[in-house]
Amino acid sequence: MIFTETKLNGVFVIDLEKIEDERGFFARTWDQKKFEERDLNPKLVQCSISFNKKKGTLRGMHYQISPYEEAKLVRCTRGKIFDVVIDLRTNTKTFKKWVEVELSAEDHRSLYIPEGCAHGFQTLKDNTEVLYQISETYKPECARGVLWNDPAFQIQWPFKSPAVISKKDLSYELFNEKNTIKGHKSFNENGYKK
Repeated sequence: MIFTETKLNGVFVIDLEKIEDERGFFARTWDQKKFEERDLNPKLVQCSISFNKKKGTLRGMHYQISPYEEAKLVRCTRGKIFDVVIDLRTNTKTFKKWVEVELSAEDHRSLYIPEGCAHGFQTLKDNTEVLYQISETYKPECARGVLWNDPAFQIQWPFKSPAVISKKDLSYELFNEKNTIKGHKSFNENGYKK
């Protein structure tokens, strides 16, 4: 596994190290020890799949608050997505900054999103499927979000108007620093868990 840190501290693109032969290839997609070596959360308690019928579908920007903050490992298993992470950790150098990464079934890449970050994506192909490995159980009472087109972040989405977006995702309020991630003090200035 090849870990490349993005411009957001603690957010990593993970590429496969393929062992190829006439059958195709074999590669590791998860290694607890490799995550621990980088101080990334190795706990996985839940896996989920998101299937999206239409190109331009937008999901996000989601996160959970303390005590159920969640780290995610996201991979596109069918189709292609424009994946976005926003740093909501108030004590980091990258607070309120965002990064985008294209993930596709063909590139087999994953994106590691640490606790304290909002996550969302827009599909770039019809019939796109996304696999999530998550460090905490989903808790509706702790689920939060920021508006996908909030001017505080100025995310440059591939499609300015989503083809499909949920009422819930449209209902999020504009960003307010008073509503940032609770429990953010558990992160150091570089965005890693203390």
